[in-house]
Amino acid sequence: MEGVNSSSSISDLDELARLLDRPRVNIERKRSFDERSFSEMGIFDNVNSPGGWETPVSSARNSFEPHPMVAEAWDALRRSLVYFRGQPVGTIAAYDHATEEVLNYDQVFVRDFVPSALAFLMNGEPDIVKNFLLKTIQIQGREKRIDRFKLGEGAMPASFKVIHDPIKETDSINADFGESAIGRVAPVDSGFWWIILLRAYTKSTGDTSLAETSECQKGMRLILSLCLSEGFDTFPTLLCADGCSMIDRRMGVYGYPIEIQALFFMALRSAMSMLKHDAEGKEFMERIVKRLHALSFHMRSYFWLDFQQLNDIYRYKTEEYSHTAVNKFNVIPDSIPEWVFDFMPLRGGYFIGNVSPARMDFRWFALGNCVAILASLATPEQSASIMDLIEERWEELVGEMPVKICHPAIESHEWRIVTGCDPKNTRWSYHNGGSWPGEFLFYTFLKLYFEQNQFFDSDKISILYLFK
Repeated sequence: MEGVNSSSSISDLDELARLLDRPRVNIERKRSFDERSFSEMGIFDNVNSPGGWETPVSSARNSFEPHPMVAEAWDALRRSLVYFRGQPVGTIAAYDHATEEVLNYDQVFVRDFVPSALAFLMNGEPDIVKNFLLKTIQIQGREKRIDRFKLGEGAMPASFKVIHDPIKETDSINADFGESAIGRVAPVDSGFWWIILLRAYTKSTGDTSLAETSECQKGMRLILSLCLSEGFDTFPTLLCADGCSMIDRRMGVYGYPIEIQALFFMALRSAMSMLKHDAEGKEFMERIVKRLHALSFHMRSYFWLDFQQLNDIYRYKTEEYSHTAVNKFNVIPDSIPEWVFDFMPLRGGYFIGNVSPARMDFRWFALGNCVAILASLATPEQSASIMDLIEERWEELVGEMPVKICHPAIESHEWRIVTGCDPKNTRWSYHNGGSWPGEFLFYTFLKLYFEQNQFFDSDKISILYLFK
C-alpha cells in the first residue's frame, strides 16, 4: 500500500494548488424529488447572505417565503421536542402515531438529536442545544452497570427518556447505556457526537462559557480517557463491537468501522480547541496531537481505495513476514468481491468500511466518508475523489430517496451469516442499504461549500466552520 508522508501536518494543504485546476465531473442525470424540491423552494439560494441559511427565523428577517414543506418539517420537529421540568432537552427519535409498538423510539438518542440540534442552531435557537448538552453530561456521571459489570466512567448514554409523574408532578430520567438496547451494546459514538455538538454550539453562538464549565471539561476528559487509553492495540484506530454506532444491529461492522474512526478524528480535533490550557488539559492535548497524526496516516494509507489501489491489492503477495511488507494485513486477493471492480470508476475513490487482519470490508458507508471530509481526515485530493465517486455512482449511492446508508446491500447466504437472519435488515432495508434522508444533510453541506469555492480546502470544510 502506498504510504503517506507521516511528517506532514493534519492541516497540510500543499496539494490544493494542483487541485484548483482539477476538472470536475459533469454528469447528465435526472434530479431526484429532494433536489427538485430544494431548487424550487430556493432554500439554498441565500447561503452567502449575512444571516446564513434560510430558516423560519432568518427568513422572517429577510422577507423570504419558505416552502410549505419547510414549515411542515419545522412543525414536526417541534412536536417531537421532549421537556424536562419545563425546559426542552431534545427530540424523540421518531414521531409516529401509526403504530402502538414504539420500543425505544420515544426516547432522545444522542446521535439522532445532532441533525435536529444543527437545525436549531442555524435557526437561532441555541438554548435547546445547551439544555441537551448539560443534561447528557449530567447523565454521564451516573454509575453504569450491565448485569454485574461496570462500564467506563466516561461512557455516554445511547438514549434517555423523560418520565413524567402526573400525581407527584415530578420529572425523572431513565438513561440507556446499552443495558436495554437490542444486542446489549454500549454506544461508542455517543461521546464523540457530544463533543462535536459542543464545538458546534460554541462556534455557532460564540459562547465559550459552556465548554469552559468544570462539568463539560471533566466530561470531555472522561470521554478522551476511554478512547485514548493504551492497551494491546497495534493500530491508532478504535476496536469496536458490532452495533456500537448508528448501525446498532449486527451488520458485520465489528473491528475498525470507518464511521467510528471518522467521528473519533473529528471529536479529537473538536476537543483540542475546547480543553483548557491547565495541567490536565495540556496532558490530553499532547496525547491528542500524537493520536491525530497516527490516525490520519493510518486511515489515509490503509482505508483509502481508488482504481490504482484496487489494482495494487489485486496483485498483492501474501504471507509476507517483515516490517517492509507491502500487504501489511495479509489480505488475500481472492477475497475481493466481484462487485468492487464494476463499482470503482476510473475517477474517484473512498474510504472502505473496515480494515483488520486478513479482512477488508469494501462496502461504501455514507456517513463515515462524509464525516471524513468534514473532519479533514481526508486529504484535499481524497475529498475531491469522494465527491467524484458520489457523482459517478449517483444512482447506486443516492437514488431517488437519498441517501443509501451503505452499498451494496448484502443478501442470500451472506445476509444469513452476517446479520444472523435479521428480518429488519433484509437487502435495501434499514441498515442494509436502506435510505436515510438525514444523511443527505452532510452531503448537502459538502456540495454547497464545494460549489461556492470550486475546490476543497480541507481545513475549512468542517461542519464547525459553517457556523463561523
